[in-house]
Amino acid sequence: MKISDILSQKKLSVSLEIFPPKKQTSYDSVIDAAMKLCSLSPDFMSITYGAGGSTKRNTADIANELQTKGGVTALAHLTCVGASKESISSVADNLAARGIENVLVLRGDIPQPDEKGNMPEGFFDAWQTDGYAHASDLVQVLKADGRFCIGGACYPEGHPESRNRDADIENVKYKVEAGCDFLTTQMFFDNDMLYSFLYRLQSKGIHVPVLAGIMPITQASQVQRMIKLSNAYIPRKLLMLVDKFADNPAALKQAGIAYATDQIIDLISNGIRGIHIYTMNKPDVASAIMSNISDIITAVNA
Repeated sequence: MKISDILSQKKLSVSLEIFPPKKQTSYDSVIDAAMKLCSLSPDFMSITYGAGGSTKRNTADIANELQTKGGVTALAHLTCVGASKESISSVADNLAARGIENVLVLRGDIPQPDEKGNMPEGFFDAWQTDGYAHASDLVQVLKADGRFCIGGACYPEGHPESRNRDADIENVKYKVEAGCDFLTTQMFFDNDMLYSFLYRLQSKGIHVPVLAGIMPITQASQVQRMIKLSNAYIPRKLLMLVDKFADNPAALKQAGIAYATDQIIDLISNGIRGIHIYTMNKPDVASAIMSNISDIITAVNA
C-alpha cells in the first residue's frame, strides 16, 4: 500500500523506523527486532540506508520481510550520495520487483575521512560524473518513473549544511515541487521548534503531510550524537533528566520513554497527524511508547 493512501485515510498515523545491520552476522537479530516491531501494528515501517548505500541490499531484504512476513507496509530509504544513476536505477528496480511501493529519498551523509584525511577510494567518482547531486534531483526522476510513493526528509531546526533557515525551507520546497508526497522530520526534542517550522512551511506554500520524528533518549551517550546528526536543540528539561539518571540505565530508559510519550501526546493534541518513532532497533522501547498512547490513537482515529 502506498503511504500517501495511508495518510489520506487516517486521522493519525504512527510509524516506526529501524536500521539494517552493519555486519551481516547481525542480520538475524535485526530481523527478530523487526518482527517484534511489526507486532505493534504500526501504519508502516521505514528501513534506513547506510552511508553511500553500504547496507542497500539489507534495506531491500528487510523491507521485503516486513511486508511478506510482518504484514506491515515498508518504506525503503534510498540515498544518492556516492552512487551512479545506473546503480540507483538498479536498486529502484529491485525494490519494485519485491513489491516495495514507498521510498524515502535522501542525499545521504558523506562519509568521514580516515585518520589520514582520505575519503573512501573511488567514492566520489561515479557520483560526481554520473549521479544525482541533490535529493530533489532523484525525487524528480522517481516521480516521473511512477512506481513509487515518495517521501523526503526535513529538519525543523534547519539542515546542518544550510546557510540559514530561509535557504533550508527553499530546499525543502524544491523537493516537494519535484514530487515528494510527504515529509518526515529529523528528530527534535522541543515541540515548539516543529510548530514554528510547520508555520514557515505553510507560509511558503508547502502543504504535503509532515510526519514528526521522535527519538526516545534512553542512553546518555545519545545526546551529543543527536546534536551532531540533526542540529537539534536539547531543552534544559531533557538535559536535566539525562544528567539526573545518567548512572542508572533503567531509570534513564524509563524517563526517556516518558519524555518521548509527553512529546507525542502534545503533538497529537496540537493536531499533528503523523508520528514517526526512531526505534534504534529497540522493540521494548517502542512497545512501551505505543502502549502509553494506544487509547489516544484509537480515540483520534475513531
